[in-house]
Amino acid sequence: MPVIIILIIIVVIMSIKCVKVIQQSTVGIVMRLGKFHKKADTGVHFLVPFIDTLSYRIDLKERVEDFPPQPVITKDNVTMQIDTVVYYQVTDPIRFVFEIANPNAAIENLTATTLRNIIGELDLDATLTSRDVINTKMRAILDEATDKWGIKVNRVELKNIMPPHDIQVAMEKQMRAERERRESILQAEGEKASSILRAEGEKQSAILRAEAKKEAMIREAEGDKQSRILKAQGDAESIREVAKARAEGEAVVITQVFKAMKEADIDDNMLALKSMEALEKVAQGKSTKLVLPSEAVNFLGTFKGIKEVLSDAKDSSKKETEVEEIDFTEE
Repeated sequence: MPVIIILIIIVVIMSIKCVKVIQQSTVGIVMRLGKFHKKADTGVHFLVPFIDTLSYRIDLKERVEDFPPQPVITKDNVTMQIDTVVYYQVTDPIRFVFEIANPNAAIENLTATTLRNIIGELDLDATLTSRDVINTKMRAILDEATDKWGIKVNRVELKNIMPPHDIQVAMEKQMRAERERRESILQAEGEKASSILRAEGEKQSAILRAEAKKEAMIREAEGDKQSRILKAQGDAESIREVAKARAEGEAVVITQVFKAMKEADIDDNMLALKSMEALEKVAQGKSTKLVLPSEAVNFLGTFKGIKEVLSDAKDSSKKETEVEEIDFTEE
């Protein structure tokens, strides 16, 4: 009876050991009598006791390896230290187990040699400014080299680039000088922009002042023009009123004269005689020009009329005296 119990316990223990559970993102390698048998994916697997063994568990998640700084020499013979970070993932567990003995060391050494080859083709400035180019080249070379190991290199990054101390001091001086140069340029550009803006402001101000002065002069000229127009219109209106009044006055005087002449019974002959007397007085003056009325010309053209006027003048001397008192200049 105890022997049976012992056998049952042994069978249970062996059964438990023969049942293997593979976790997510993990792959197992089953060996049978020292030879590869199968790949155990995620789940439960039963092994044959004393024949099958789960020799390896391979993690398929992406891995990150931070390798220590490696000494490299640039094209212009500058020695520096560069450390890299490699992101890789196992894509073929069988190759990863049977094709490479120490994958981490292999990737580290391959990264160091590849980095030396790439940096040796670049000078110091190109090395410091071409990280993306270096990362891309290294990833392509490492991925191609590790493909037969069942490894996929996803990304390679240069973590630190450490030039020698004297190079760092020179670079800091150069950077300081470059910053001072940029500061001077920016300050000069600022002063230039300020001067331009100030000049443009003065120009706009002068233009506005000139336009305002021009507008004021135009308005002043228009006001003066309107004032003169109104004054001229007033003067013209005044002259018209004066002329109108004078014409009305002269018409009244002429009417009165003709009325007086009519009342005094003065005929055309007497008027012609008075015109001749007035001409005689004018001729006695110093003037070299003589203006004759149309009545006088007509009178001179008719000699017979002159004789009749003279004879009538002698007969009517009394009437002549009365007529002389009338002022003919008002005509």
